[in-house]
Amino acid sequence: MSLQPLPPLTALRAFEAASRHKSFTKAANELNMTQAAVSYQIKQLEDRFGEPLFIRGTRQVSLSEAGVRLAPSITEAFEIIRRSFAEAKGHADGLLTITTSQTFASSWLARHLGGFQVHCDELAVKLDISNTSYDDFQSAGVDVAIRTGLGDWDGLVARKIMHIDYTPMLSPSLAKRSGGVPKHPQDLLEMQLIDPEDLWWRKWLEGAGADASALKTARGLRYGTQAMDGIVAQSGHGVGILTPSFYRDELASGLLIQPFEHVQKEEFAIWLCYPERRKNWSKIKIFENWLFPMLDKTMPDRRV
Repeated sequence: MSLQPLPPLTALRAFEAASRHKSFTKAANELNMTQAAVSYQIKQLEDRFGEPLFIRGTRQVSLSEAGVRLAPSITEAFEIIRRSFAEAKGHADGLLTITTSQTFASSWLARHLGGFQVHCDELAVKLDISNTSYDDFQSAGVDVAIRTGLGDWDGLVARKIMHIDYTPMLSPSLAKRSGGVPKHPQDLLEMQLIDPEDLWWRKWLEGAGADASALKTARGLRYGTQAMDGIVAQSGHGVGILTPSFYRDELASGLLIQPFEHVQKEEFAIWLCYPERRKNWSKIKIFENWLFPMLDKTMPDRRV
């Protein structure tokens, strides 16, 4: 039985890039081609396939039903080619690129990556602190992502790292200047809060049985990330709304005080995620097998 000849590789590359980007223009930029050339290659492939692979709109394109059936296999095929080529050069598993938020990176991951390098000295690690989207692993050159959400992303393996929770914290110096550690949740509204517009404050106060309406007039500073809020809180410049598991050492050493037992829990969690087709990649398995035991060891009180 003779095998059918393969479609032109250039046409397949154009289809794969366009299906990923949902854009002929972005595919052209990635492939260093003109938009017209990408359109022509895809038209050639469609003629060979026998039906449209894209639905062309005024400003964007989307995969047709046939394109949806074809795209995963073509993407996987190019992924195998890329990985095989890298393995032949000896570089496939030499670098693990992790995209994560600034807060998780600075509050936990960066503190422990040295231990991972000792555990696996044949792997170099690159941290990408950005907002790389979940469908952009390949073009962004990212192996795994640590991100916040519900963990229900199509096509991704998602392993829960921890639920997000939070409670107010302040430094001993701020407590001293304010007449002592606040005794009632309502007392916090008389102090300088870090980012009082953050919804976490309202949720925590209401969960603690306090009246959150005064937040509208609360004094506060805004820094944008929990990592920065934690630094400001330790410096004594305000009360932060922070995740206890991230600040175990600071609480244990007395750099921060948690005045109330109530900890508010979010529906969202932090997840390790990566495309399902990568679940057998050795470097991802190595990282997973280190990550979760280390989390159990260093954050045993995290909520999962």
